[in-house]
Amino acid sequence: MRNITPWRLAVPSLFFMAWGGNHFTPLLPLYHDVADLIPWQTNMLLGTYVFGLIPGLLVAAALSDVYGRKPIALAGLISSGIGNLLILLGPASLSMLYTGRFFAGLAVGIGMSVGTSWIKELSSPDWDPKTTVGAGARRPSLTMTLGFGMGAAVTGVLAQWAPSPTRIPFIVTITLVVLTIIPTAFTPETVGPNARQLPPQTSWVGQLHTPSAAHPDFLIKVATAAPWVFGTGGIAYGLMPQIMAETTGDFTTLYATTLAVLTLGVGAFVQPFAQKLDRKLNGRGLPLGLALVVIGICTAALAALHAGPITGIIAAIVLGLAYGTVLVTGLTRVQKIAPPHELAGLTGIFYAVTYIGFLFPTVIAALLPLMPYSTTLLVFAGLALISMLIAFGRIRRVRGPWNNGRE
Repeated sequence: MRNITPWRLAVPSLFFMAWGGNHFTPLLPLYHDVADLIPWQTNMLLGTYVFGLIPGLLVAAALSDVYGRKPIALAGLISSGIGNLLILLGPASLSMLYTGRFFAGLAVGIGMSVGTSWIKELSSPDWDPKTTVGAGARRPSLTMTLGFGMGAAVTGVLAQWAPSPTRIPFIVTITLVVLTIIPTAFTPETVGPNARQLPPQTSWVGQLHTPSAAHPDFLIKVATAAPWVFGTGGIAYGLMPQIMAETTGDFTTLYATTLAVLTLGVGAFVQPFAQKLDRKLNGRGLPLGLALVVIGICTAALAALHAGPITGIIAAIVLGLAYGTVLVTGLTRVQKIAPPHELAGLTGIFYAVTYIGFLFPTVIAALLPLMPYSTTLLVFAGLALISMLIAFGRIRRVRGPWNNGRE
């Protein structure tokens, strides 16, 4: 593996931690029936995932800043394997499902903070002389998005046509996660006593303090936009398949898979273009992405109103464009704000806020006795519009004592 560009060796860990966390999403309608769940309990499978993900993002980032990226990434792969094993062993047990989703979320949190920072650092000219501008943001965001999408696609197809839909997808996933330990072990370390970037002179607890999170550009614009990254995904492939379940019938799992692959595939496709457009618009790609969020949620509301699966597919495409645009422009902004020793920490905080969006379907389902899906979705579209207006404010140059005014 010596001839492989170092950043490519770090890709499988992020890819398969993302796979191991999101491949469950097309199975939500299936487990709704297998475990005899009510709507909010089904959507809470996404919420429980978030509760594991947030400490994975924040604590793992601090640990990796002190002890290195590699050992924490390996711990993430182990967590993903444990989470998927628990779900495999307890398909009808709500406690096993929630616990398994917690560990899967913990793994994704580790991947998104540690894996993203690792790939970003290995995409610098020191490690990759052929690197291009923006590669440090584009490579990890694409890796993560493709992992989410491929995991959902493979699991969805297996669940629809292979025997034992509650077993085979998890056996495949666990096998892939275990095999990923090999390239991860060979990936160069970027932080630590023997690495090019020395660890900070504080404990990992001290590393939890991230002063750059108080930067006005992060607090006002990035943090208010971030929940819509996975708010779009939660609505597109978490909520819409349940809304359309009666219409799609026996093909609900396939429909859910289609929405997940479309949303994430379009999200991956648009990211390089969104990043270029963001540079041309002097940082205004973020409000453009939020405008797409508003349009996509309104389209989802229309689909819910007349129970139209085709309109649901159109909504997934628009929400995929929104997802990819807000993700990559938000991450680009984070990497401009954070000083090198806070990169993993601020990246973790950013992703923690993005995953608040996966709680949106639970809130929407819980409000179902009070108002129909279509009405609640329009309310959320209004909230996204407010975020868009905030993001349209003047984009500050990113200044601070740590970056000497660099953009």
